[in-house]
Amino acid sequence: MKKLLLSLAASTALVSPALAASLALEKDELTFGFIKLTDMAPLAVAYEQGYFLDEGLFVTLEAQANWKVLLDGVIGGQLDGAHMLAGQPLAATIGFGTEAHIITPFSMDLNGNGITVSNEVWEMMKPNIPTMDDGRPQHPISAEALAPVVEQYKSEGKPFNMGMVFPVSTHNYELRYWLAAGGLHPGYYSPENVSGQIGADVFLSVTPPPQMPATLEAGTINGYCVGEPWNQQAVFKGIGVPVITDYELWKNNPEKVFGITAEFAEQYPNTTRAVTKALIRAAIWLDENDNANRPEAVEILSRPEYVGADYDVIANSMTGTFEYEKGDKREVPDFNVFFRYNATYPFYSDAVWYLTQMRRWGQIAEAKSDSWYDEVAKSVYRPDIYLEAAKMLVDEGLADSADFPWDSDGYKAATPAEDIIDGIAFDGRTPNAYLESLPIGLKGEQVVVGAGVEG
Repeated sequence: MKKLLLSLAASTALVSPALAASLALEKDELTFGFIKLTDMAPLAVAYEQGYFLDEGLFVTLEAQANWKVLLDGVIGGQLDGAHMLAGQPLAATIGFGTEAHIITPFSMDLNGNGITVSNEVWEMMKPNIPTMDDGRPQHPISAEALAPVVEQYKSEGKPFNMGMVFPVSTHNYELRYWLAAGGLHPGYYSPENVSGQIGADVFLSVTPPPQMPATLEAGTINGYCVGEPWNQQAVFKGIGVPVITDYELWKNNPEKVFGITAEFAEQYPNTTRAVTKALIRAAIWLDENDNANRPEAVEILSRPEYVGADYDVIANSMTGTFEYEKGDKREVPDFNVFFRYNATYPFYSDAVWYLTQMRRWGQIAEAKSDSWYDEVAKSVYRPDIYLEAAKMLVDEGLADSADFPWDSDGYKAATPAEDIIDGIAFDGRTPNAYLESLPIGLKGEQVVVGAGVEG
């Protein structure tokens, strides 16, 4: 029925000026996958606002059970593309896990994640957290406040378990970053042991995003890192407390991407440009006029075929606020960013950060040169496709030329120390120097051997 409605709508859209200017498409019927998270919004908006149709694209959107199923669907061709963890195209391309050359012409958003702990852990952390004049906890909250709790668990012979959504997810790396910045070791990977728990103080394991609150409530995990709305769901259910957002962890950090196979981009170049055009328009709509369209976006996302959470739960973060403890709602206007700050441009430096985290924790087992990081980033992140699509939108009067970084070499300016929780700056042009600057994690020629680090 959805495809039939799309076809009918398309027949009436054939006379639209945008479609009249569209590309000669090599393939016009497409199926895209997504996971039920608010940051899939550009896909939903491009569909619901008719931006795919404007490009002559007949799109079906399908929710996927988990990130592995989603990636396998893209590699196997059951899906033409998908809302992906930024680490997935990179890991697949370098052969960590499933091997395949995946590219991204479009970054889907900045920020959007949080770290939540159970009520019990929160009560144990609170004495270690400074308070403001009104008695509320002072943010951002460092993992130093969690360290005595982990130590107590250890003294009682109990593991301290936390959930993240996938081994190469932003959530895994952000949770590890937060823990390490507070002096807690999140564990290493090795070719022989892919648990990621070698030498760990805190044991991280995979839990699919929608299952996070229930897993926390069951006591299987003591906390988790996930995208929205699953941190706010814990607040609404009264089962947990978000302690930090990733905006506080690393201001305007890169998040999801739209992933397709390199083969798809080569075989269907005009289709790829058309998809990218529609997604850019969706991102513009999501952020324009100071987020004026967000309530409508929340209504779309709350539908069961998309995220399927209550409107109020999704609105809690999507409309510029974030609730920590019940009643402690604070302004976080950039919790979700879809277009501002060049959010949709696929920067090489974003790719390099993910690769450094893979190396830091042993997913990349051996040292790599700075030029290797650059080469991998450029083989996966495709700003050339993005800028071709952006130029078409500008020429069609559908986007403002001033909103795109035409002259960028693909690398952002270094993220200053004050924008990152551990006070360590990040420059994507010098990955090995960056790794050396991090107190916990592999550096130089170090490798994980057995239960320890050598080199």
